Amino acid sequence: MAENSDLSVLIVDPNPGMRGNLHNMLAQAGITKIDYAVSSGTAIRQLAKKPFDIVLCEYDLGNGSGEQNGQDGQQLLEDLRAHKLLPPSSIFIMLTSEGVYSKVIGAAELTPTDYVLKPFTVDMLQQRMRRAITRRAVFLPVHQLAEAGNIGKAIEECRSREAANPAYATDFARLRAELLMSKGEYAEAELVYQIIVINRAIAWAQMGVARCQFAQEKYADACATLEGLLSAYPKFMAAYDLLARTHEALGAQETAKKILEDAVAISPNLVGRLRHLGEVALETGDVVAAEKAFKQVVAKAKYSEFRDPEDHVKLVRTLVAKGDTGQISGVIRDMERSLRSSANVDACRAVAAGMLHEMTGNRKGAATEFSNAVSAIAVSRGLSTELKVGVVHSCLNAELDAQASELMLNLMNDTDSGVSMDDAVQVFEKAGRHDLAEGMSKEIKHQVEELIEHASEQRSQGDLRAAVDTLNAGLRKAPANMSLALAATSAILKQLDDLGWEAQLGKHCATLLGRMRLLDPHHAALAQLEAQFAHTQRKYGIAALVESEHQRAGDVRPVGDQVPRDKVQSA
Repeated sequence: MAENSDLSVLIVDPNPGMRGNLHNMLAQAGITKIDYAVSSGTAIRQLAKKPFDIVLCEYDLGNGSGEQNGQDGQQLLEDLRAHKLLPPSSIFIMLTSEGVYSKVIGAAELTPTDYVLKPFTVDMLQQRMRRAITRRAVFLPVHQLAEAGNIGKAIEECRSREAANPAYATDFARLRAELLMSKGEYAEAELVYQIIVINRAIAWAQMGVARCQFAQEKYADACATLEGLLSAYPKFMAAYDLLARTHEALGAQETAKKILEDAVAISPNLVGRLRHLGEVALETGDVVAAEKAFKQVVAKAKYSEFRDPEDHVKLVRTLVAKGDTGQISGVIRDMERSLRSSANVDACRAVAAGMLHEMTGNRKGAATEFSNAVSAIAVSRGLSTELKVGVVHSCLNAELDAQASELMLNLMNDTDSGVSMDDAVQVFEKAGRHDLAEGMSKEIKHQVEELIEHASEQRSQGDLRAAVDTLNAGLRKAPANMSLALAATSAILKQLDDLGWEAQLGKHCATLLGRMRLLDPHHAALAQLEAQFAHTQRKYGIAALVESEHQRAGDVRPVGDQVPRDKVQSA
């Protein structure tokens, strides 16, 4: 089959005989560009080097002796999805003789393109592959645009192909909704999903509606949608995860824990869900459930190329709550033996050891380890904000004021941390350290003044877009700073006047004006800026912008800032 000659395939199977059989089957289909992986680790390394058109993956990636010495196909797929090593345009087919329902449903909920039960014939495999390849060809242009970062063009391509391919119209609508969500256009994406639900009542479309409602913070609506979905489809696993997060957002952690426990009982192998269950259980004080969940996470992730040392820290935190010093030492030893040395591992080991010393009353040992943790965090990459804020609190308890302030300042200046300047001050205030909070406030004031001055220079040099970007970056760190909001609004209005109307920028300007009305409704500059905004809208024939959901709710975060403040406060 000449049409398949350009396709590349990765076979993931530890059995050399099965690899040979699959090679022969592929050759009969005209496919010759074939690579091999004998384990999840080698598969990940192959996929990190280059993408493959098709991945044929054996579910059981053990050594054939029954010993579980590696990840299974489900855990591999979970890692590939989480770390974006499997492009949407790639075909992933799971090959399995697994008869255990919980494992099969676990693989299915990670949405492989297909899964084929053994034994299978050449004709059967070719038929499944042909169907997947045909579908892939229809969607490939859209995926290529999206992978290149041209989301707007990808959405337009979806629209045109929707009309030209009626057999795939619903699938193109789904892809269009996903692309809209990736742009943060949740209301429009929700409408697309709602139309699909009305016309077809498809479960994934109901899930899409709920995801959009959650993103817009319409939590009650999301709960109702998800509960209706699970009533009709009680094995739709992703709905449990989102329903749990929705109840968390509503402050109902106990309900969230019960939902996750129900999901784990149905499909017990997804590491991400087990981790989430452990976190919620620990938050609710259920140390028995938290310990069980985190132990499973550590065990199941043991052979992953992406092992997260924070899982060990979470297990240690649970054992501290339980008062089990004996097990903590074992967890730390396991971390030292089984994880490759790195700054992240060093930081997590020091945090865990510090918690153990703290628990046993060794204040000097705890202070040493927490100081070591701060040093390691400074050169680490990818550690969570929650862990870092926890270390700040530990440093305060150990009277390491300088280290606590240094780490908090770094978090505040990290655009990806989600820690605003107000959050940084509140951490110290809540710890009863008004002196440190005052020092942080002075540093923040100095940084804001420097940022406004820098933006003013950019604006005076005619670089309006750079000035707006600079001020918006500052607002993400200090969303309630009136000086920044005023400067940003003024810069945006100047850009809109001089360079033309941009819908998203206009919406952002309206949001900033609404925020300033909440912060200081009598500020002398506010009326002038509102009048200027109205004049700019009239200039371009734009109808007056209505207040956004964020303004009506009294939300003072910038547009697009989705970081929940309780993540910082509860750490």
